[in-house]
Amino acid sequence: MRNPTPLFPEFHLKTLRRKPRSAQQKLADRLKDLKQKSFSQLGQCFGKFIPNHYLQPAQSGALSRRRLFSKENTFWAFFSQVLDADGGCLEVIRKLQAFAAMRSKPLPSSSTAAYCQARKMLDLATLKTIFLHTVQQLQDQPNPNTDPPHYRRVVVVDGTGVSMPDTAENQQVWPQRNSQKPGCGLPQATISACFSLRTGALLSYEMGNKKSHELPLLRKQWGTFQPGDIFLGDKGFCSFYDVHRFSERGVDSVITLARRIPVTEAESVQVLGEDDLLIHWKKPVRTKASSYSQADWESLPESLLLRQIKVTVSQPGFRVSTFYIITTLLDAEDYPANDLADLYFQRWDVDLFFRDIKTTMGMDILRCKTPAMVRKEILMHLIAYNCIRCLMVEAAEGNDVRVRRISFKGCVQALRQWEPHLNQAKMSCVERNRLIGLLYESIADNIVPERPGRSEPRAVKRRPKPYQLLNKPRHEMQEIKTQE
Repeated sequence: MRNPTPLFPEFHLKTLRRKPRSAQQKLADRLKDLKQKSFSQLGQCFGKFIPNHYLQPAQSGALSRRRLFSKENTFWAFFSQVLDADGGCLEVIRKLQAFAAMRSKPLPSSSTAAYCQARKMLDLATLKTIFLHTVQQLQDQPNPNTDPPHYRRVVVVDGTGVSMPDTAENQQVWPQRNSQKPGCGLPQATISACFSLRTGALLSYEMGNKKSHELPLLRKQWGTFQPGDIFLGDKGFCSFYDVHRFSERGVDSVITLARRIPVTEAESVQVLGEDDLLIHWKKPVRTKASSYSQADWESLPESLLLRQIKVTVSQPGFRVSTFYIITTLLDAEDYPANDLADLYFQRWDVDLFFRDIKTTMGMDILRCKTPAMVRKEILMHLIAYNCIRCLMVEAAEGNDVRVRRISFKGCVQALRQWEPHLNQAKMSCVERNRLIGLLYESIADNIVPERPGRSEPRAVKRRPKPYQLLNKPRHEMQEIKTQE
Protein backbone atom coordinates (compact mmCIF):
# COMPACT_ATOMS: atom_id res chain seq x y z
CA MET A 1 0.00 0.00 0.00
CA ARG A 2 1.36 3.38 -1.01
CA ASN A 3 2.16 5.78 1.88
CA PRO A 4 0.20 9.04 1.33
CA THR A 5 2.13 11.01 3.99
CA PRO A 6 4.24 13.79 2.39
CA LEU A 7 7.93 13.76 3.35
CA PHE A 8 8.87 17.20 2.09
CA PRO A 9 9.51 19.73 4.93
CA GLU A 10 7.57 22.63 3.45
CA PHE A 11 4.83 20.50 1.90
CA HIS A 12 1.36 21.26 3.33
CA LEU A 13 -1.96 19.56 2.72
CA LYS A 14 -4.93 21.31 4.35
CA THR A 15 -6.81 18.04 4.43
CA LEU A 16 -4.23 16.29 6.63
CA ARG A 17 -4.23 18.67 9.63
CA ARG A 18 -6.02 21.63 11.16
CA LYS A 19 -5.69 25.13 9.88
CA PRO A 20 -2.59 26.90 11.31
CA ARG A 21 -3.34 29.17 14.26
CA SER A 22 -2.98 32.87 13.63
CA ALA A 23 -0.59 35.09 15.56
CA GLN A 24 -3.56 36.77 17.28
CA GLN A 25 -4.89 33.44 18.54
CA LYS A 26 -1.46 32.42 19.85
CA LEU A 27 -1.14 35.77 21.64
CA ALA A 28 -4.57 35.34 23.21
CA ASP A 29 -3.59 31.90 24.55
CA ARG A 30 -0.34 33.35 25.88
CA LEU A 31 -2.16 36.14 27.70
CA LYS A 32 -4.62 33.64 29.15
CA ASP A 33 -1.73 31.52 30.41
CA LEU A 34 -0.03 34.56 31.98
CA LYS A 35 -3.28 35.56 33.66
CA GLN A 36 -3.50 32.13 35.29
CA LYS A 37 0.10 32.38 36.52
CA SER A 38 -0.50 35.53 38.52
CA PHE A 39 -0.95 36.89 42.00
CA SER A 40 -3.77 39.22 40.97
CA GLN A 41 -6.34 36.96 42.63
CA LEU A 42 -5.16 38.50 45.90
CA GLY A 43 -6.59 41.72 44.55
CA GLN A 44 -10.07 40.22 44.78
CA CYS A 45 -9.82 40.70 48.53
CA PHE A 46 -8.25 44.18 48.39
CA GLY A 47 -9.63 45.43 45.07
CA LYS A 48 -12.04 47.83 46.73
CA PHE A 49 -9.13 49.44 48.57
CA ILE A 50 -6.65 49.49 45.65
CA PRO A 51 -8.37 50.21 42.31
CA ASN A 52 -7.05 48.22 39.38
CA HIS A 53 -6.46 51.30 37.19
CA TYR A 54 -3.42 52.14 39.34
CA LEU A 55 -1.85 48.84 38.21
CA GLN A 56 -2.50 49.00 34.48
CA PRO A 57 0.59 48.67 32.22
CA ALA A 58 2.32 51.90 31.30
CA GLN A 59 1.99 53.24 27.76
CA SER A 60 5.71 52.78 27.18
CA GLY A 61 8.92 52.06 29.01
CA ALA A 62 9.25 49.86 32.10
CA LEU A 63 6.42 47.42 32.89
CA SER A 64 4.55 48.39 29.72
CA ARG A 65 4.39 44.87 28.26
CA ARG A 66 2.21 41.97 29.38
CA ARG A 67 4.76 39.55 30.80
CA LEU A 68 4.83 37.07 33.67
CA PHE A 69 5.96 39.87 35.99
CA SER A 70 3.72 42.60 34.68
CA LYS A 71 3.02 45.72 36.70
CA GLU A 72 -0.06 44.16 38.29
CA ASN A 73 1.58 40.81 39.02
CA THR A 74 4.72 42.45 40.40
CA PHE A 75 2.74 44.68 42.74
CA TRP A 76 0.66 41.84 44.16
CA ALA A 77 3.74 39.61 44.40
CA PHE A 78 5.48 42.35 46.41
CA PHE A 79 2.30 42.76 48.47
CA SER A 80 2.20 39.02 49.12
CA GLN A 81 5.87 39.02 50.05
CA VAL A 82 5.47 41.53 52.88
CA LEU A 83 2.54 39.50 54.23
CA ASP A 84 4.44 36.20 54.22
CA ALA A 85 5.99 34.96 57.44
CA ASP A 86 9.31 34.39 55.62
CA GLY A 87 9.33 37.59 53.57
CA GLY A 88 12.01 36.47 51.08
CA CYS A 89 11.99 36.86 47.31
CA LEU A 90 12.37 33.11 46.83
CA GLU A 91 9.11 32.64 48.73
CA VAL A 92 7.34 34.51 45.92
CA ILE A 93 8.95 32.33 43.24
CA ARG A 94 8.01 29.14 45.10
CA LYS A 95 4.45 30.34 45.36
CA LEU A 96 4.38 31.03 41.62
CA GLN A 97 5.82 27.59 40.88
CA ALA A 98 3.18 25.91 43.05
CA PHE A 99 0.51 27.99 41.31
CA ALA A 100 1.73 26.78 37.89
CA ALA A 101 2.08 23.16 39.02
CA MET A 102 -1.61 23.03 40.04
CA ARG A 103 -2.48 23.75 36.40
CA SER A 104 0.03 21.31 34.90
CA LYS A 105 2.04 24.17 33.43
CA PRO A 106 5.84 24.27 33.03
CA LEU A 107 7.47 25.52 36.22
CA PRO A 108 9.06 28.97 36.05
CA SER A 109 12.73 29.29 36.84
CA SER A 110 13.80 29.26 40.51
CA SER A 111 15.94 32.34 39.96
CA THR A 112 14.70 35.51 41.66
CA ALA A 113 16.48 37.79 39.16
CA ALA A 114 13.43 38.50 36.99
CA TYR A 115 11.25 39.29 40.00
CA CYS A 116 13.88 41.55 41.58
CA GLN A 117 14.32 43.44 38.31
CA ALA A 118 10.56 43.87 38.03
CA ARG A 119 10.38 45.28 41.58
CA LYS A 120 13.02 47.86 40.70
CA MET A 121 10.82 49.03 37.81
CA LEU A 122 7.86 49.78 40.08
CA ASP A 123 7.41 53.53 40.18
CA LEU A 124 7.74 55.08 43.64
CA ALA A 125 5.22 57.78 42.71
CA THR A 126 2.64 55.10 41.88
CA LEU A 127 3.18 53.40 45.22
CA LYS A 128 2.74 56.75 47.01
CA THR A 129 -0.51 57.32 45.11
CA ILE A 130 -1.78 53.89 46.16
CA PHE A 131 -0.77 54.60 49.77
CA LEU A 132 -2.68 57.90 49.76
CA HIS A 133 -5.71 56.09 48.34
CA THR A 134 -5.64 53.61 51.24
CA VAL A 135 -5.51 56.57 53.62
CA GLN A 136 -8.64 57.99 52.00
CA GLN A 137 -10.38 54.65 52.49
CA LEU A 138 -9.68 54.87 56.23
CA GLN A 139 -10.98 58.39 56.85
CA ASP A 140 -12.51 58.59 60.30
CA GLN A 141 -16.29 58.46 60.34
CA PRO A 142 -17.90 58.92 63.77
CA ASN A 143 -19.97 56.04 65.09
CA PRO A 144 -23.11 57.44 66.77
CA ASN A 145 -23.44 54.28 68.89
CA THR A 146 -20.00 54.45 70.54
CA ASP A 147 -18.52 57.93 69.96
CA PRO A 148 -19.44 60.96 72.07
CA PRO A 149 -21.45 63.81 70.54
CA HIS A 150 -18.39 66.07 70.32
CA TYR A 151 -16.34 63.34 68.60
CA ARG A 152 -13.19 64.63 66.94
CA ARG A 153 -10.47 62.77 65.09
CA VAL A 154 -7.43 62.11 67.28
CA VAL A 155 -4.10 61.89 65.45
CA VAL A 156 -1.38 60.27 67.54
CA VAL A 157 2.25 60.81 66.52
CA ASP A 158 5.40 58.95 67.44
CA GLY A 159 8.71 57.83 65.98
CA THR A 160 10.58 54.57 65.61
CA GLY A 161 13.67 53.13 63.95
CA VAL A 162 14.42 50.38 61.43
CA SER A 163 17.63 48.74 60.29
CA MET A 164 18.69 47.46 56.87
CA PRO A 165 21.55 45.57 55.16
CA ASP A 166 25.02 47.01 55.64
CA THR A 167 25.79 48.27 52.14
CA ALA A 168 27.73 51.35 51.08
CA GLU A 169 24.64 52.90 49.47
CA ASN A 170 22.52 52.47 52.60
CA GLN A 171 25.31 53.71 54.87
CA GLN A 172 25.59 56.89 52.84
CA VAL A 173 21.93 57.79 53.27
CA TRP A 174 21.29 56.31 56.73
CA PRO A 175 24.68 56.04 58.47
CA GLN A 176 25.21 53.87 61.52
CA ARG A 177 25.88 55.24 65.00
CA ASN A 178 29.22 56.85 65.73
CA SER A 179 29.83 54.49 68.63
CA GLN A 180 29.95 51.52 66.25
CA LYS A 181 33.06 50.57 64.34
CA PRO A 182 32.95 50.40 60.52
CA GLY A 183 31.74 47.00 59.40
CA CYS A 184 30.19 46.20 62.79
CA GLY A 185 27.03 48.31 62.68
CA LEU A 186 23.95 48.56 60.52
CA PRO A 187 22.37 51.53 58.74
CA GLN A 188 19.59 53.00 60.87
CA ALA A 189 16.61 55.00 59.60
CA THR A 190 14.20 57.04 61.71
CA ILE A 191 10.49 57.07 60.86
CA SER A 192 7.99 59.58 62.26
CA ALA A 193 4.38 58.63 61.56
CA CYS A 194 0.86 59.93 62.20
CA PHE A 195 -1.85 57.41 63.09
CA SER A 196 -5.59 57.66 63.55
CA LEU A 197 -6.22 56.64 67.16
CA ARG A 198 -9.67 55.24 66.37
CA THR A 199 -8.92 53.04 63.36
CA GLY A 200 -5.14 52.61 63.64
CA ALA A 201 -4.70 53.87 60.07
CA LEU A 202 -1.28 55.23 59.16
CA LEU A 203 -2.06 58.67 57.73
CA SER A 204 1.43 59.89 56.79
CA TYR A 205 5.10 59.32 57.51
CA GLU A 206 8.53 60.86 57.00
CA MET A 207 11.96 59.22 57.03
CA GLY A 208 15.23 60.55 58.37
CA ASN A 209 18.63 59.39 59.56
CA LYS A 210 20.23 59.27 63.01
CA LYS A 211 20.45 63.08 63.11
CA SER A 212 16.73 63.60 62.41
CA HIS A 213 14.60 64.54 65.39
CA GLU A 214 10.92 63.66 65.49
CA LEU A 215 9.74 67.28 65.64
CA PRO A 216 11.21 68.42 62.27
CA LEU A 217 9.84 65.24 60.70
CA LEU A 218 6.41 66.01 62.19
CA ARG A 219 6.47 69.53 60.70
CA LYS A 220 6.75 67.98 57.24
CA GLN A 221 3.42 66.24 57.93
CA TRP A 222 1.38 69.28 58.95
CA GLY A 223 -0.75 68.79 55.85
CA THR A 224 -2.09 65.56 57.38
CA PHE A 225 -3.96 67.48 60.08
CA GLN A 226 -7.38 68.98 59.42
CA PRO A 227 -9.20 71.73 61.34
CA GLY A 228 -10.91 70.13 64.33
CA ASP A 229 -8.33 67.37 64.83
CA ILE A 230 -6.66 66.67 68.16
CA PHE A 231 -2.89 66.15 68.13
CA LEU A 232 -1.76 63.59 70.73
CA GLY A 233 1.94 63.23 71.50
CA ASP A 234 4.43 62.44 74.22
CA LYS A 235 6.97 64.77 75.86
CA GLY A 236 9.20 64.62 72.78
CA PHE A 237 6.68 66.89 71.02
CA CYS A 238 6.38 69.42 73.85
CA SER A 239 7.20 72.57 71.90
CA PHE A 240 5.86 76.12 72.26
CA TYR A 241 6.37 76.69 68.54
CA ASP A 242 4.45 73.60 67.41
CA VAL A 243 1.56 74.05 69.87
CA HIS A 244 1.07 77.57 68.52
CA ARG A 245 1.31 76.49 64.86
CA PHE A 246 -1.21 73.71 65.43
CA SER A 247 -3.56 76.16 67.14
CA GLU A 248 -3.36 78.46 64.11
CA ARG A 249 -4.47 75.53 61.94
CA GLY A 250 -7.48 74.83 64.18
CA VAL A 251 -5.85 71.74 65.69
CA ASP A 252 -5.85 71.22 69.46
CA SER A 253 -2.92 69.58 71.24
CA VAL A 254 -2.67 67.11 74.11
CA ILE A 255 0.95 66.51 75.14
CA THR A 256 2.96 65.91 78.29
CA LEU A 257 5.05 68.62 79.87
CA ALA A 258 8.82 68.42 79.34
CA ARG A 259 11.81 70.72 79.85
CA ARG A 260 9.66 73.16 81.87
CA ILE A 261 8.81 73.59 85.54
CA PRO A 262 5.08 73.05 86.20
CA VAL A 263 3.09 76.18 87.04
CA THR A 264 1.87 76.33 90.60
CA GLU A 265 -1.66 77.17 91.64
CA ALA A 266 -0.57 80.61 92.85
CA GLU A 267 0.92 81.43 89.42
CA SER A 268 -2.08 80.17 87.44
CA VAL A 269 -4.73 82.28 85.72
CA GLN A 270 -7.67 80.23 87.00
CA VAL A 271 -8.26 77.04 88.96
CA LEU A 272 -10.60 74.80 86.95
CA GLY A 273 -10.58 71.92 89.41
CA GLU A 274 -8.33 69.76 91.52
CA ASP A 275 -4.89 69.65 89.83
CA ASP A 276 -6.49 71.41 86.84
CA LEU A 277 -5.16 74.90 86.08
CA LEU A 278 -5.49 77.53 83.38
CA ILE A 279 -2.00 78.94 82.80
CA HIS A 280 0.05 81.31 80.67
CA TRP A 281 2.84 79.46 78.86
CA LYS A 282 5.62 81.97 78.23
CA LYS A 283 7.65 82.00 75.03
CA PRO A 284 11.03 80.32 75.54
CA VAL A 285 14.40 81.86 74.85
CA ARG A 286 15.60 80.97 71.37
CA THR A 287 18.88 79.05 71.25
CA LYS A 288 21.24 78.29 68.39
CA ALA A 289 19.99 74.71 68.35
CA SER A 290 16.44 75.82 67.53
CA SER A 291 15.09 74.24 64.36
CA TYR A 292 13.10 77.33 63.36
CA SER A 293 14.38 80.66 62.09
CA GLN A 294 14.69 83.99 63.89
CA ALA A 295 11.76 85.39 61.90
CA ASP A 296 9.53 82.44 62.94
CA TRP A 297 10.52 82.94 66.56
CA GLU A 298 9.75 86.66 66.47
CA SER A 299 6.30 85.97 65.00
CA LEU A 300 5.35 83.88 68.04
CA PRO A 301 3.19 85.47 70.75
CA GLU A 302 4.72 86.24 74.12
CA SER A 303 2.58 83.60 75.84
CA LEU A 304 -0.09 80.98 75.19
CA LEU A 305 -3.22 80.38 77.26
CA LEU A 306 -3.12 76.66 78.00
CA ARG A 307 -4.44 74.13 80.46
CA GLN A 308 -2.20 72.17 82.83
CA ILE A 309 -3.50 68.93 84.36
CA LYS A 310 -1.60 66.93 86.94
CA VAL A 311 -2.25 63.19 86.57
CA THR A 312 -1.56 60.84 89.46
CA VAL A 313 -1.00 57.19 88.52
CA SER A 314 -2.38 54.97 91.27
CA GLN A 315 -1.99 51.62 89.50
CA PRO A 316 1.29 49.77 90.17
CA GLY A 317 3.63 48.78 87.36
CA PHE A 318 3.95 52.15 85.60
CA ARG A 319 7.26 53.96 85.20
CA VAL A 320 5.99 57.24 86.67
CA SER A 321 3.69 58.08 89.55
CA THR A 322 2.73 61.60 88.37
CA PHE A 323 2.99 63.60 85.16
CA TYR A 324 1.55 66.80 83.69
CA ILE A 325 -0.61 67.20 80.60
CA ILE A 326 -0.53 70.42 78.58
CA THR A 327 -3.50 71.00 76.28
CA THR A 328 -5.30 73.70 74.31
CA LEU A 329 -8.68 72.13 75.23
CA LEU A 330 -9.62 74.79 77.78
CA ASP A 331 -13.28 73.89 78.43
CA ALA A 332 -13.33 71.75 81.57
CA GLU A 333 -17.01 70.84 81.09
CA ASP A 334 -16.70 69.45 77.56
CA TYR A 335 -13.29 67.93 78.23
CA PRO A 336 -13.01 66.86 81.88
CA ALA A 337 -9.55 66.23 83.29
CA ASN A 338 -10.23 62.51 83.77
CA ASP A 339 -11.23 62.13 80.12
CA LEU A 340 -8.03 63.83 78.94
CA ALA A 341 -5.97 61.62 81.26
CA ASP A 342 -7.70 58.57 79.77
CA LEU A 343 -7.08 59.93 76.27
CA TYR A 344 -3.37 60.24 76.97
CA PHE A 345 -3.38 56.73 78.41
CA GLN A 346 -4.63 55.53 75.01
CA ARG A 347 -1.51 57.05 73.45
CA TRP A 348 0.14 53.72 74.25
CA ASP A 349 -1.71 52.31 71.23
CA VAL A 350 0.77 54.00 68.89
CA ASP A 351 3.47 51.67 70.20
CA LEU A 352 1.17 48.77 69.42
CA PHE A 353 0.63 50.13 65.89
CA PHE A 354 4.39 50.21 65.35
CA ARG A 355 4.65 46.72 66.81
CA ASP A 356 2.07 45.49 64.29
CA ILE A 357 4.12 46.91 61.42
CA LYS A 358 7.62 46.06 62.64
CA THR A 359 7.13 42.76 64.50
CA THR A 360 3.98 41.19 63.07
CA MET A 361 4.69 42.25 59.47
CA GLY A 362 8.50 42.07 59.76
CA MET A 363 9.49 45.65 58.87
CA ASP A 364 11.90 45.88 61.81
CA ILE A 365 14.78 44.50 59.73
CA LEU A 366 14.55 45.45 56.06
CA ARG A 367 16.04 43.34 53.26
CA CYS A 368 16.72 45.65 50.33
CA LYS A 369 20.29 46.77 49.64
CA THR A 370 19.77 50.13 47.95
CA PRO A 371 18.05 53.29 49.26
CA ALA A 372 15.57 53.32 46.38
CA MET A 373 14.40 49.78 47.13
CA VAL A 374 14.40 50.43 50.89
CA ARG A 375 11.91 53.27 50.35
CA LYS A 376 9.72 51.00 48.19
CA GLU A 377 9.91 48.20 50.75
CA ILE A 378 8.80 50.51 53.57
CA LEU A 379 6.03 51.97 51.43
CA MET A 380 4.76 48.52 50.48
CA HIS A 381 4.66 47.50 54.16
CA LEU A 382 2.59 50.58 54.95
CA ILE A 383 0.21 49.92 52.03
CA ALA A 384 -0.33 46.37 53.23
CA TYR A 385 -0.78 47.61 56.81
CA ASN A 386 -3.50 50.08 55.79
CA CYS A 387 -5.23 47.44 53.65
CA ILE A 388 -5.36 45.10 56.64
CA ARG A 389 -6.78 47.95 58.71
CA CYS A 390 -9.45 48.39 56.02
CA LEU A 391 -10.37 44.72 56.37
CA MET A 392 -10.59 45.12 60.14
CA VAL A 393 -12.84 48.19 59.84
CA GLU A 394 -15.22 46.42 57.43
CA ALA A 395 -15.23 43.27 59.57
CA ALA A 396 -15.99 45.35 62.66
CA GLU A 397 -18.83 47.23 60.99
CA GLY A 398 -20.35 44.06 59.56
CA ASN A 399 -20.27 42.21 62.87
CA ASP A 400 -21.03 45.10 65.26
CA VAL A 401 -17.60 44.99 66.96
CA ARG A 402 -15.27 47.82 67.95
CA VAL A 403 -12.35 47.89 65.55
CA ARG A 404 -9.84 48.52 68.36
CA ARG A 405 -10.86 45.20 69.96
CA ILE A 406 -9.92 43.15 66.87
CA SER A 407 -6.50 41.51 66.88
CA PHE A 408 -4.22 42.76 64.11
CA LYS A 409 -2.01 39.68 64.30
CA GLY A 410 -5.07 37.43 64.16
CA CYS A 411 -6.17 39.29 61.01
CA VAL A 412 -2.77 38.73 59.36
CA GLN A 413 -2.83 35.04 60.32
CA ALA A 414 -6.32 34.60 58.85
CA LEU A 415 -5.31 36.39 55.66
CA ARG A 416 -2.23 34.20 55.23
CA GLN A 417 -4.35 31.05 55.45
CA TRP A 418 -7.15 32.34 53.23
CA GLU A 419 -4.80 33.56 50.49
CA PRO A 420 -4.05 30.12 48.89
CA HIS A 421 -7.79 29.44 48.60
CA LEU A 422 -8.49 32.85 47.09
CA ASN A 423 -5.69 32.39 44.53
CA GLN A 424 -7.67 30.01 42.34
CA ALA A 425 -8.36 31.23 38.82
CA LYS A 426 -11.29 28.87 38.20
CA MET A 427 -13.19 29.94 41.31
CA SER A 428 -16.53 31.61 40.64
CA CYS A 429 -17.28 35.10 41.91
CA VAL A 430 -20.02 33.72 44.16
CA GLU A 431 -17.64 31.26 45.79
CA ARG A 432 -14.92 33.91 46.19
CA ASN A 433 -17.38 36.32 47.82
CA ARG A 434 -18.49 33.55 50.15
CA LEU A 435 -14.89 32.92 51.23
CA ILE A 436 -14.27 36.65 51.75
CA GLY A 437 -17.40 36.85 53.90
CA LEU A 438 -16.15 33.97 56.04
CA LEU A 439 -12.77 35.72 56.24
CA TYR A 440 -14.49 38.79 57.70
CA GLU A 441 -16.27 36.61 60.26
CA SER A 442 -13.00 34.99 61.24
CA ILE A 443 -11.33 38.40 61.64
CA ALA A 444 -14.15 39.80 63.77
CA ASP A 445 -14.24 36.67 65.92
CA ASN A 446 -10.66 37.17 67.19
CA ILE A 447 -11.28 39.72 69.94
CA VAL A 448 -8.56 41.00 72.26
CA PRO A 449 -9.96 40.89 75.81
CA GLU A 450 -10.19 43.99 77.95
CA ARG A 451 -7.31 44.00 80.46
CA PRO A 452 -7.44 47.30 82.38
CA GLY A 453 -4.41 48.04 84.51
CA ARG A 454 -2.31 45.32 82.89
CA SER A 455 1.40 45.85 83.54
CA GLU A 456 3.62 45.34 80.49
CA PRO A 457 7.18 46.29 81.46
CA ARG A 458 9.69 46.71 78.65
CA ALA A 459 11.81 43.75 79.68
CA VAL A 460 12.98 40.57 77.94
CA LYS A 461 12.56 37.29 79.78
CA ARG A 462 14.36 35.04 77.31
CA ARG A 463 18.15 35.41 77.60
CA PRO A 464 20.29 35.76 74.47
CA LYS A 465 22.84 33.13 73.58
CA PRO A 466 26.29 33.75 75.09
CA TYR A 467 28.04 34.54 71.82
CA GLN A 468 30.81 37.07 71.52
CA LEU A 469 29.81 40.41 70.02
CA LEU A 470 30.98 41.22 66.51
CA ASN A 471 33.30 44.15 67.29
CA LYS A 472 35.40 43.82 64.14
CA PRO A 473 34.49 43.45 60.47
CA ARG A 474 33.44 39.88 59.79
CA HIS A 475 36.35 39.11 57.45
CA GLU A 476 38.82 40.11 60.20
CA MET A 477 37.32 37.85 62.87
CA GLN A 478 38.61 34.46 61.78
CA GLU A 479 37.45 32.68 64.93
CA ILE A 480 34.71 33.67 67.32
CA LYS A 481 35.00 31.85 70.63
CA THR A 482 31.94 31.45 72.80
CA GLN A 483 32.08 32.64 76.39
CA GLU A 484 32.07 29.95 79.02
